[in-house]
Amino acid sequence: MAKLDPSVVETLKAVTDFDETTVKALATHGTLVNVPARWSLMWENTPADKAYIILEGDVVIRKDNADIAELGPGAVIGEIALVNRKLRSASVFALSPLKALHFTDEAIAALSNDNPSFGEALKQAAADRLASD
Repeated sequence: MAKLDPSVVETLKAVTDFDETTVKALATHGTLVNVPARWSLMWENTPADKAYIILEGDVVIRKDNADIAELGPGAVIGEIALVNRKLRSASVFALSPLKALHFTDEAIAALSNDNPSFGEALKQAAADRLASD
């Protein structure tokens, strides 16, 4: 298990509504990544193998070559395909340089098993996002 990075914990507390236990679990299971502007984090109609929580910066969600949403710090991206075990429903591109926590599908599964409220929050976020498309 990764070492707990206090700066990641503080950023997660500032940009999400997760409780202290969940924040520490996220900070431990996730890998901090820096993503350049205009980089694609995931592609529509590809298998789900990762998710991110944006810590700094903004992304655009693109479906069928049309921009459908912009998301910023605190947003979880990539969860819909992981939760529903389907191909990606949209592509995600960095609008600005990003700092994000990267999670493998195995890390998301472990977090969901260890913290059922996090698993339920992911399922609800995926359902809400699909309902708004």
